[in-house]
Amino acid sequence: MLANTRSAIFFSILVLWTLIFWPVAVAVYFCEPKFRSKIIGIWAQFAIWVLKLVCGLHHRVEGLENLPDRPAVLFAKHQSAWETIAFQTIFPPQAWVMKRSLLRIPFFGWGLAATGPVKIDRSSPRKALSEVVRQGKQKIEEGRWVVIFPEGTRIAPGKHGTYYASASLLAIQAKVPIVPVAHNSGDFWRRREFRKRPGEICVRIGEPIDSQGMKARELNRMAENWVRKTMPEISPSYVKNSSS
Repeated sequence: MLANTRSAIFFSILVLWTLIFWPVAVAVYFCEPKFRSKIIGIWAQFAIWVLKLVCGLHHRVEGLENLPDRPAVLFAKHQSAWETIAFQTIFPPQAWVMKRSLLRIPFFGWGLAATGPVKIDRSSPRKALSEVVRQGKQKIEEGRWVVIFPEGTRIAPGKHGTYYASASLLAIQAKVPIVPVAHNSGDFWRRREFRKRPGEICVRIGEPIDSQGMKARELNRMAENWVRKTMPEISPSYVKNSSS
């Protein structure tokens, strides 16, 4: 009951903060992309601070030294809404691959649009893949990292979806490394669950994988294998429930 009450307080504060902050996001819409990302990141920093203060949910990051000194493609596990907020506070200025429909959500979606994401229409997989590569290369040229969830949607703790090759194709076409990222946010903030459990989320960053001379399938398999190997090391739910 206490966790539900704290979650309700967090949600209420987050909604209020979003309403207060969205005019700022709109105001910087035409600013330089990296600057715009930093300003909008203030929203995420406050949200993560409130999450820790109210719900007792914090995180630690392992492997920050593995981040290259130039933009790359982040090949990340996706378990909850937490990483869509927290990654903005952990990684350099970034662009997200997301459905166009999300940008139509009042206030929240308008704020997302201001971040300059890679917008795709999932009704046409082939066109979506082409847009990931085309728009993703533009974002990297702007000096931003591109965040891709290769499983395409949130996957419950202890399970894996199909790891699609969009991240690998983009890395190869843009001639940048791919950086695998594993975390256990789903152990504390589950998909379609209102309650946020207190505890510590572990985010582990792998060594960058050079895309030069690689085939997309091979590069994708290397990144996927790293994530699959790492998840049991950081996620109790994976150890108990993994079906892989």
